[in-house]
Amino acid sequence: MNIIHSILLGLIQGITEWLPISSEGQSMLFMMGFLGISPEDALSLAIFLHLGTTFAVILKFRSRFVDIVRLRSSYDSQLFKILLISTIATGITAIPLFFLIKAFTHGDAVMLLIGVMLIITGILLGTPGRRASGYKQMEDMNVKEMVFLGLAQGLSILPGISRSGTTITFLLLDRMNQKDALEVSFLISVPAVLGAVTLSLLTSPSQLSLPLNDALLMISTSFIAGYATIDALLRFAERLNFSKFCMILGLLTITFALLPWIL
Repeated sequence: MNIIHSILLGLIQGITEWLPISSEGQSMLFMMGFLGISPEDALSLAIFLHLGTTFAVILKFRSRFVDIVRLRSSYDSQLFKILLISTIATGITAIPLFFLIKAFTHGDAVMLLIGVMLIITGILLGTPGRRASGYKQMEDMNVKEMVFLGLAQGLSILPGISRSGTTITFLLLDRMNQKDALEVSFLISVPAVLGAVTLSLLTSPSQLSLPLNDALLMISTSFIAGYATIDALLRFAERLNFSKFCMILGLLTITFALLPWIL
């Protein structure tokens, strides 16, 4: 991997993170298809790349995180409760799926998985009622809803499943207003990503051998690109329906994965 590759990967992560098209899936497709990186290493690197955009989320919502730590009001306590319970629930689905994917990281199989998951994401984004804004606020969430939100988020460890698309869809279908749904989705992503990166580092020793310069360049690029584009791309994502895009990309990915068996 050279400097250009590191920058491109950072840009892909920084831009696609705010769109409901699975930044993990897009990064893995690029790494496997154009850089010749093995599926296992591509999965680990795709997870690692989220550090940059996670730092962007922390900076964007820094005052909110400070309030959560200080717990000055019942509102802050509710946010802390949402983060804690949803993170635990995320681990329940994400950890077993992570090891399952690692056990079956073969080129064609992973490409097929990404393609199928992108189609599922497309179907999810096309769910009737998803684009309607409800009346509920984050203060109205109960423990059961927090658990199911976390379980849904854990599914996004599967490359091709959009984390933001899944969590925001769940919250909107649960009748939460769009503003709170968006904020909750990004707030709960921080502990989930930090946990996923830690798990990936502990189980993928090869990732620790990544040159420090390459690692810093990828994270810095994804952070800068992510922070610079977050507001514009979120507005863009609200106006467009990415359902068809995900389904078409999923079908193309499946086709390319099956070509060696067909030809």
